Amino acid sequence: MKYVALLSGGKDSCFNLLHCARNGHELVAAASLGPEPGKEELDSYMYQTVGQDAIELVARALDVPLHRRVISGQALEQGSEYGTRNNAKGRTGDETEDLYALLSTVKSHRPDIEGVSVGAILSNYQRVRVEHVCRRLSLTPLCYLWQRDQGKLMAEMIAAGMEAILIKVAGIGLTAKHLGNTLAQMEPTFIKLNNLYGAHICGEGGEYETLTLDCPLFKHRIVLIEVETRTLQPKFTTERPVLVPEVLDEAYAQIRDSVASLKVQEESQIQDTWPLPGQPSFRFFGDKAQSRRLGSWIAVSNVHSNTESRQSIEEEVAQCFAVLQAELAKYSLELPDCANINIFLSSMDLFSSVNAIYITFFGTSPPARACVAVDLPAPRRVMLECIAHSRTAERYALHVQGLSYWAPANIGPYSQAVMTDEQVFISGQIGLIPASLSLPAPQSLALETALSLQHVERVTRAISTNTGGWAGHTQLALYWLTNIGHLSAVRRGHSALESETAIPTLFLVVENIPKSALVEKQVLLHTGRIMIPDEDDGELVIQNRTPNFQQGAQHPLRPTSQVDVSQATVSMLSTGKYHGSTIRILPALLYADATVEIPIRWLMLYGLSMDSNRSGPGPFSALYDGFFETPQPPISFIPCRNISSQNQDGWDYAICILTQ
Repeated sequence: MKYVALLSGGKDSCFNLLHCARNGHELVAAASLGPEPGKEELDSYMYQTVGQDAIELVARALDVPLHRRVISGQALEQGSEYGTRNNAKGRTGDETEDLYALLSTVKSHRPDIEGVSVGAILSNYQRVRVEHVCRRLSLTPLCYLWQRDQGKLMAEMIAAGMEAILIKVAGIGLTAKHLGNTLAQMEPTFIKLNNLYGAHICGEGGEYETLTLDCPLFKHRIVLIEVETRTLQPKFTTERPVLVPEVLDEAYAQIRDSVASLKVQEESQIQDTWPLPGQPSFRFFGDKAQSRRLGSWIAVSNVHSNTESRQSIEEEVAQCFAVLQAELAKYSLELPDCANINIFLSSMDLFSSVNAIYITFFGTSPPARACVAVDLPAPRRVMLECIAHSRTAERYALHVQGLSYWAPANIGPYSQAVMTDEQVFISGQIGLIPASLSLPAPQSLALETALSLQHVERVTRAISTNTGGWAGHTQLALYWLTNIGHLSAVRRGHSALESETAIPTLFLVVENIPKSALVEKQVLLHTGRIMIPDEDDGELVIQNRTPNFQQGAQHPLRPTSQVDVSQATVSMLSTGKYHGSTIRILPALLYADATVEIPIRWLMLYGLSMDSNRSGPGPFSALYDGFFETPQPPISFIPCRNISSQNQDGWDYAICILTQ
């Protein structure tokens, strides 16, 4: 795509251009924000403004037109989010709006521009605001340095022929004598200061600022004759490779190889395990949405269109959200309070149309999400279920939209992860190659599996880093598959990553998942942090705890797994074959085990053998009314073509239960 470069003149903004070129994008313009004439530097939260006098030379060296604008706004919104969760508007007077005005001008001159190069490595403050502006202008951020290891980045910059010098120092161990030194000269010092004091090797903590004098994309190199004198000089180009990081880290490359070594069955060999033409379709249970509040959490299930009349898919989605809004309003909540939404479609062909309407209901930091196609009975084509949280706890969303080498960008209306009240909801991750947002070609189950696992780990690590640091403990892992023949291979990938077999984990075969991917992983985590009274003064302090995994009693049920951290519990019950007696004693088993509190949310996943002709959820649905006193916990019935755990196959049903 054609793109504009956000130029600060520093090493990061210029080095990102090399990766943009390496990934096939075409630089056609540059843009820069700076202080008004006469001011050498501005105290900005958002922009590097030192060295602005040389920006013209950098643009000329790149041989592209430069668009400039004076920063007039201030950092009015300094939180982790920018704008509101209800819409995509910005805040008048904030310095972020100067960027919006600048890029709007660039687009008016070059309507063919589709992307924006951003040299951000670690700054969430900058990333969130640049992406907010890009979303409003329908531009794609190109952020190939994002979340890269700074030591490796520095070495790669030097190896690629980047010549950048220090023009400002503000970190421990850096003095005026270092000004004018190149990256190559300073690399040993940066590493030493990192080892001694934890200083950022690439200056992400504001330790120093740089000016780029030369890089492989420059048509000329900048020469400093005197401190206040600069000029351009013809250069002879020497080709140097731009190192691109491997798609998989070493640990996940080993998982890929392990999965690849397992022979995978072909779909044609196991096709008779799910409905064939002429077989009865799955039943649908529940005529209306259900909701329940437990503490600060609100669960809403079985959200679907209330009409049987013929509707467009857009009308059906809009009505689903009207139902969801009405349920949330009972608890004085709104759609932006949703932490996670699961969408079940009758066909993945509806995905684009559903997204087009879905996005209109959210602004900044939308909820985490998973979307799969299941065998919903006609005429219903969409069903939602969600969990929301009241505004009593701080909410943090990781909503990264830029193309990078890190993890897939969220071009759609969802966040990679949402954390609130120490619960972390990770969106469903498919095996996309982050730099291109494409699946591996040719399609590879081994690589897709390894990528989906790596994406979850990187998203977890990023949100942990940005929220104070925590270990993170998996409470529930769901793997959505489209081919039962892939079950053993995906299970092997999971086992290579998770040694704890009591973690509630399910492998679910469904009709389809986005982009016709082969596997999608969805995770619920707990940070492990809890508030407990201090022994001395009784004040609440944060402690990190390891979860307690328990394997439940067998009874007629297959394994029961439970995670209990800070009163947050996920339980999973299942049976291989349906028995009415099993269903009848389920409440007793729940309360006999550690799940003492009435559940807030039930997810009932049922297989082919549970359809209406096989005494399926019908008896369960009928008995459900007698399980609990009013109000009953919301329950969503999700049809699956096959249900398996880490060590058992062919379950008739599995029930995931969340209590708080």
